[in-house]
Amino acid sequence: MPNIPTRRSPGRTALVVAASVAGLLAAGCSAPGSSTENAAPAATGTLSSPPTCGDQPVKLKGYFETGFPLPKELSTEFTKQFPNVTFDIREDQFAVITQNAPRVLADDPPDLMRLPQVSELAKEGLLKNLDPYATAFGWDQWPESQLAQMRVAEDGSRGSGPLYAQGLNFSLTGVFYNKDLAAKIGMTQPPTTLDELDSALAKAKAAGIVPINQFNGGATGGLAFPLQQLMASFGEVGPINDWIFQKKGASIDTPNNLKAAQHLQKWIDAGYFADDINSQDYAAMMSRFIGGKALFIFDGDWESGNLDKQMAGKAGFFLMPPATAGGKQAAMSAPLTFGISARAANADCAAFFLNWAATNQKAREIGVTVGGSHPMGPADAYMPAVKEGTVTAATLEAGAKVGKDNGSMDFIANATGAIYAKSWTPNLQKMVGRQQTPEGLLSTVQKDYETQVRN
Repeated sequence: MPNIPTRRSPGRTALVVAASVAGLLAAGCSAPGSSTENAAPAATGTLSSPPTCGDQPVKLKGYFETGFPLPKELSTEFTKQFPNVTFDIREDQFAVITQNAPRVLADDPPDLMRLPQVSELAKEGLLKNLDPYATAFGWDQWPESQLAQMRVAEDGSRGSGPLYAQGLNFSLTGVFYNKDLAAKIGMTQPPTTLDELDSALAKAKAAGIVPINQFNGGATGGLAFPLQQLMASFGEVGPINDWIFQKKGASIDTPNNLKAAQHLQKWIDAGYFADDINSQDYAAMMSRFIGGKALFIFDGDWESGNLDKQMAGKAGFFLMPPATAGGKQAAMSAPLTFGISARAANADCAAFFLNWAATNQKAREIGVTVGGSHPMGPADAYMPAVKEGTVTAATLEAGAKVGKDNGSMDFIANATGAIYAKSWTPNLQKMVGRQQTPEGLLSTVQKDYETQVRN
């Protein structure tokens, strides 16, 4: 999920995304080097030249997110182009990676790791400072908005300071809908206001159609997706990002966010979600949606390519509509974040891979067709053609709209390493069970956040 969640968070890191450069710098940069499977990590000073993976056998150790095809597709293509490099990949669910990250980075350091959250890991010295690579590869010439979320200052706040991660693409979230079910309730165009969305939900319920099917089981509270999008419908994204980035004095417990939580509660009380969402995982949500059993899901563009294949012509996508007609639109929009362990055996080759993912033409094509998201990289980079009318085309167009409205948010699950699994998820599950109120949700999460940031 969007680290975005991401995909299997927000992220689905993901999210990601997802999340997620014309030129073939990486493809033409395979000169022999010194990076091998047992090589020591590069120093954090200035590099004399961009590192490579050399021509000797290298096995990159990866810790990836289960069910997220983009990293594995990229690793397969990378090995085709650089046969001396192979991958040893371990996969876990996003929530498991969140819990395991400090221990894995310290005790079993991967070369490339899907990062659920960056601040604490950077403060604890578990992640490699990527600034030397940024200078060597020219990442510091990319739009700064792509990298800001992955910068961590000495106090743990994000948005400035050294670069501790890189993205495979830049994901965003919104609402996917089933066009056939939409036609049954007379929805011929995506809703343009929150009232119109509410009306569509009511019509679907009355017609015997599940309005929203959302995962919310186990350790991954999928109701965080519609909640955060409702937050952006009622207010500005700046205060939300300040909270996620751990800016001093920031709070998630605000009047606008309370309106959002109350609106989510109205949806719950009206029966707009599937009855079993608290026992439903992400895979079940996707299976039901693809099977035509729900009108809407709140999810990210990492599913665009998948839906273009499995629901060709039958799925659509729109950004969460504003509460007021003509208002700006926003989305959780974050890189599909990967970092390099401070103790990685093949840090140079791992950095070379991250640069290749953003600069190689074939890699960028995979980023769009498989990841469904805009690749990282320079503003004038190569972009593959996308078929008009596809879900992928809609999500890419939505990304441009979010950029125009300056409506990019990181995911509320990424504020601290523990906030998603230990605070958002259980409290959102309690809301479904009528054991938590909107007011209690925000106040509890804020208290947990303050404790986690202090510690």
